[in-house]
Amino acid sequence: MYDIALSVAACARSGTRADVAWMVSPTVSDEALVLTPGGGRIGRLAGGAFDGLLTDLAARHLSAGRLVNHSVTEIESLICQLPVGSDVQFLLVPAEQFPSQTWPLLLDHASIVIVTAFSEDVITDVQVNPAGADSRRPMVSVESDVITTVLAPTPRMIIAGIGPFAEALAAQAALLNWKVVVEARPDAVAGLAATLSSSDAIVVMGHEVEKSSGCLMAALASEAGYVGALGSHSMQQSRADWLAYRDVVDLSRVHGPAGLDIGAKSPQEVAVAIAAEAIATI
Repeated sequence: MYDIALSVAACARSGTRADVAWMVSPTVSDEALVLTPGGGRIGRLAGGAFDGLLTDLAARHLSAGRLVNHSVTEIESLICQLPVGSDVQFLLVPAEQFPSQTWPLLLDHASIVIVTAFSEDVITDVQVNPAGADSRRPMVSVESDVITTVLAPTPRMIIAGIGPFAEALAAQAALLNWKVVVEARPDAVAGLAATLSSSDAIVVMGHEVEKSSGCLMAALASEAGYVGALGSHSMQQSRADWLAYRDVVDLSRVHGPAGLDIGAKSPQEVAVAIAAEAIATI
C-alpha cells in the first residue's frame, strides 16, 4: 500500500474517486490496488489475477467499502499461483472512507494498523493508527465483525551501478526479501533516491568519479537509513573532493568502503558484508 499512497493522496486533493483494494486472506503483504473511474488502475495485487473482479465492484461506486469473498478460478490460479477453488478475501474501500492521516503515514513509510469494522460484508468504519515499533511484518487478524491489518514497509535497496558486485548484492538483498532496484543510469538515481525512507538503503558503485559522485550526492539528499559507497580509499577521497567542490561536506552518513570489515574479497562475500552493515545500521 506504500507504493500507491502518493497516487491516492493526489486523488484526494483533486476530489477524484479512488477505491483501494488489498488482500486479507490467505496471503498478507503490503501490496494494494487503486481503482479510479474509467477503469484506471494503479499498483499491483496478486499479479493482477483479480483485477477484473475488483474493477467490476469498484465501477458500482459504492458509498461504503466491501469485504469481498471469492473462489480462485483456473485462470486466476495460473496467475497468482493459489490453488483452484481456494477462498480469497479482499477489502475494497473508497479512499474517502479512510481517515485523512492514512496517506501521510504511508508516505512517511510508517508501520500502521488499519482496523476495519464491517456488517454483512459492508464496511461500516475504518480506523488507522501508527503501529508499534516492533511491528515489522504485515499481518491480518479476522474476527467476526472486525479485520485488523498491520502494514510494515518492505525495506528497499537501490544499487547505483552494474557488474558482478551489483549482481551479487542484488541477489543477497533479495534473499532478505528486500525490494531491489539496480539502476545503471546515474541521472535516474536521484528520482529513485527521493522515494527512500529511513528503513531503506542505497549503495553507490562505479569507477567513474563524476557519475558515482553524482549518485552519492542524490543518496545523501535522500532519507535513506543506509548509504554505502563501494570503492577503494582513493576513490572515496576522489568522491569526497567532487562533493566538497559542490558544498557537500558532511559525509558522516556514508559507509565507505561499504560493508563490515570481514575480509571480504569476492562479489558474494562483499555482498554479505554490505547487507550485514545495512541491517546493523537501519
